[in-house]
Amino acid sequence: MSNQAPNEARVIPLRPPAARPPAAHAPITPVATPAPPAVPPPGPAAREPLWRDLVGDVLRRERLAQERTLKDVADAARISMPYLSEVERGRKEASSEVLAAAAHALGLGLGDLLSLAQGELVRLTSRQMPGAGRTGRARTVSSYDGMCLAA
Repeated sequence: MSNQAPNEARVIPLRPPAARPPAAHAPITPVATPAPPAVPPPGPAAREPLWRDLVGDVLRRERLAQERTLKDVADAARISMPYLSEVERGRKEASSEVLAAAAHALGLGLGDLLSLAQGELVRLTSRQMPGAGRTGRARTVSSYDGMCLAA
């Protein structure tokens, strides 16, 4: 029989206990503290956007630009309105058939939809690409295909 109270939780440690400090009789040797690093460590890397978020954003933006309701587009695409809503919010990873149906309901081809999503991906990730050449510096990537006019 257990000697614990019935409503008391028992804690089972998942990690071994931390190392114990040296005994009082052990000689203490001074240790030089390391100098702080010259360059601060990089912060957490920015996460690349998920494809389903990009595609959903494009679908929603196109639907709103056409001033159409979720129900109208879902009916035209022959998919359920709640499912289309979840696809637009990036909660569901839609199949190519569903994406094609939603794109066609908006007057787009599947290639058009994916091309717009790819453009968003490039725009969001082209600011600063990690990776270094021989210099050890991060390289900047730009995919701007427009024309620049200077006066």
